[in-house]
Amino acid sequence: MERRMMSCEDSDWLLSQTFPEVIGRVMNTLLVTSTHQSTVEPLIQANFLKGSPHRKHPGVTNLKTVRLPEPLQDAALSVLQRAEVKGLTERAQKLANFLWSRKRAAEPSQLREKARLLERKYLDEERDSHKDVGDRQLEARIKKKVLSELRQTTYHRTVLRYDKHLGLLYAAARLAGGYAAVLRALNEIKTRDNLFVPYSLLDFGSGLGSGAWASHSLWGDRLKEYVCVDSSGDMNTLAEQLIGGGEKMDNPVIKQVHFRQFLPVSPKVQFDLVLAAFSLSELSTLNERLNVIHTLWRKTNAYLVLVENGTKDGHQILMEARNAILKGEEEVIHDMRRPAVFAPCTHELTCPKLIKQPVVPCNFIQFYDSLPLSRSQERQQEKFSYLIISRSNEEKTLQNEGFDMSRLTAQVRRRPRHVQCQLCCSDGELKQVAVTARHHGKDMYSCARNSAWGDLLPMFHEDDDTIMNENP
Repeated sequence: MERRMMSCEDSDWLLSQTFPEVIGRVMNTLLVTSTHQSTVEPLIQANFLKGSPHRKHPGVTNLKTVRLPEPLQDAALSVLQRAEVKGLTERAQKLANFLWSRKRAAEPSQLREKARLLERKYLDEERDSHKDVGDRQLEARIKKKVLSELRQTTYHRTVLRYDKHLGLLYAAARLAGGYAAVLRALNEIKTRDNLFVPYSLLDFGSGLGSGAWASHSLWGDRLKEYVCVDSSGDMNTLAEQLIGGGEKMDNPVIKQVHFRQFLPVSPKVQFDLVLAAFSLSELSTLNERLNVIHTLWRKTNAYLVLVENGTKDGHQILMEARNAILKGEEEVIHDMRRPAVFAPCTHELTCPKLIKQPVVPCNFIQFYDSLPLSRSQERQQEKFSYLIISRSNEEKTLQNEGFDMSRLTAQVRRRPRHVQCQLCCSDGELKQVAVTARHHGKDMYSCARNSAWGDLLPMFHEDDDTIMNENP
C-alpha cells in the first residue's frame, strides 16, 4: 500500500485545527488539579492534621502498652504478699474468667414472655397426645413442664459479696486490666478536650480505686477532690491501703481521696468527672441500673464515663444507659444542658452493631503489662466497651467542614496499596472502607495506615465505589 508523506502545508493545517483543542484540554486539566490542591489539601492540613504528622493525627486516641503506676504496683504486691493467699495466681485467673462470662439476670418481663411461649407450645403438644385428659390435669402437667424448662434454660446470676478475701483475689485478677481500660477511656477526653481539667471526680463502684489512679495519672494534682463510692467496706479499706503505699499512711500518694459506701444525697452536688467502671453490670435488674444511671447523670457537671466488659451484655448495658440519658426521662431536671455522646459513637442514632445480625458487641482493646505476681510480667490485652457523655456549654461535634469523623471499630488491615477499615460513621452506618491514596488522598491514606482499632478517622466525601456496607 502506498503511503503518502505529510506535506508542510498539511502539518500546518493539522496543528492549526488541533492545537487549540489540545491546549484547552491541558489547561482544563491543570485548572482542575490546581483547584483540587488548593481546596482539599489545605482543608486536610488546616482542619484535621493541624500541623501534626500523620502518625500523631488528632484522631489517634489509643495508648501504647499501659503499665500500672509504680507506687500502685508496689503497694499491690506488698498487700498480696503479706496476705499469703494460697494458689493466688490460679484462683485469680478463675475469678477473671468468671467475671468475663457473667451475664445480666433475666428480667421478670422476659421470664413472663418466655413462660407464655412455652405454655402455648406444650398446650398444643399435650392436646394432640392426651386428648382424654381433663383440663385441670392438663394445666398441672403444662405448668410443671414450663417451670422445669425455665429452671434449666434461665441464666442464674451469682451475687458476689466483696469481702477482704475476694477483694485480694480481685486485685490480683483485675487491677492491671481495669486500670488500663479506664485510663484508655479517660485519655479520650484528655486528648480531644485538652482545655478540660477536672477539679472533682466521683467514682461509683470504685473497687480498688483504679479510677482515682487513672485520673491522677492524666491530670495529676490539678484534680483536687476524689469521692470513691463502693458498697463494700472491705474494698474501700483495700483501696485506701493501695493509695497509702500498701498501708494506711498519713502521706498518701493521691491526696484528698474520700471513701464512701453510699452516693452523696443532694442532687445539686455535681462533679466535673463522674465514672462508673465495671459496676453497672453488678446491679441485678434494669430498674436498678436505670436509677443509678439517672443519679450519676444528675451529678455530672462535664463528663460521665461508663466502662464495662467488651461482651454483648457489657455493650448492651451501656446502650441502655445511652438511651436513658439521651431520652431525658427524668422526672425532675436540675441541669438544663443537653447531653451529647462524646465517645465512642460519632452519632446519636441506634447503634448499628445492635441492628445487624448476628449481634456483635462494640468493643475495643488496650494492651497492658500484668501485675507481676510471678517473676515474669506478661503483656496482655483488655477488651472493653465504654461510653462517654458530655454535658458542656459548647457542643462538641465530630462534624467538620468537608469531612466527618468516623470510629474504627475493628482491627485495621494494612495492605500494600490500600488500608481496610471498618468504620462507624456519622450517619449511623457501619461501613467497610478500602482507603487508597488515589481515591481518598495521600493525607487520609497516611492517617489510615497510622491508625488503630478505636481511633477516629476523617471521612472525606469521596465516590461511593470505595465504600460498601457489610455485616462485620
